[in-house]
Amino acid sequence: MFDLAQASDVLSITYADRPAGNLRAAASPAAARAPVAGLPDTAALREERLPFVVTIATDESSLRDAVAMRQAAYGRHLPELAATLGEPEISDREPGAIVLVARARLDGAVLGTMRIQTNRFQALHLEDSAPLPEWLGSAALAEATRLGVVAGPVGRVVKTALFKAFYQYCLLSGIDWMVITARPPLHRQYEALMFIDVFPLQDLIPMAHVGGIGHRVLALDVAQARTRWQTAGHPLFAYMCLTHHPDLRLGMPGEREGGDGGRDAAPEPVEANVGAHLRDLSFGADEVRCVAAGYSLAV
Repeated sequence: MFDLAQASDVLSITYADRPAGNLRAAASPAAARAPVAGLPDTAALREERLPFVVTIATDESSLRDAVAMRQAAYGRHLPELAATLGEPEISDREPGAIVLVARARLDGAVLGTMRIQTNRFQALHLEDSAPLPEWLGSAALAEATRLGVVAGPVGRVVKTALFKAFYQYCLLSGIDWMVITARPPLHRQYEALMFIDVFPLQDLIPMAHVGGIGHRVLALDVAQARTRWQTAGHPLFAYMCLTHHPDLRLGMPGEREGGDGGRDAAPEPVEANVGAHLRDLSFGADEVRCVAAGYSLAV
């Protein structure tokens, strides 16, 4: 299995790669974006199956399963922060946020989780600690937080799949920039994925939503990611762009409105369509097209 750390020295991004100015200005951060054009026809992609399924937590039981996984994963590295994560957070239920859950196909055991928050309804939580520069100020953003997976090789595979789901979710939802915070040396994993440092000249920034621990803030241009990976001969390119993964499924049961907690609504099947225009990041059921390869993010 390919370890992301092997790519970090080759694909690290320099300060010169940071955009100069606001490259894709929008009327407001909350404005809806059309999904990126030219998404591949999944019938033409190689298909692979995973030993787990990634879905959105759509009820209280699945959300609490994700929270338990989150707390266990944080407990391996940040036990003091983990002690505060025993219950669902307000952010888990906010409009414009979803919680992903990876479950083993064999027995349903939870293998990983990630929360995705967008700025469609409010600023990203990282902005409480680090106001973003002008070139991100009017863009549609999505931040991945509360990533947690099981330890060992299985966890590395699950982490890679969750990142793929994050990327595809942003593609389908018209997000301009994927944003993450990472503490050293984990930020090198995202530099290897061709994220750029949002504050390259600053020291580590304490993040209030991550226990006040110093982090780097990194961002990836969603529309340009495929081209950059392909041009660089990135070992994750085939995984991200050339293979269909039917076990990665994103969708919400119906369309939530405001913050009324529509997670418990009855499922409403919708035909998967990678070219569908998603009016909201809390959207009707739609399957994410993802891929598989022998490449993983290191845990």
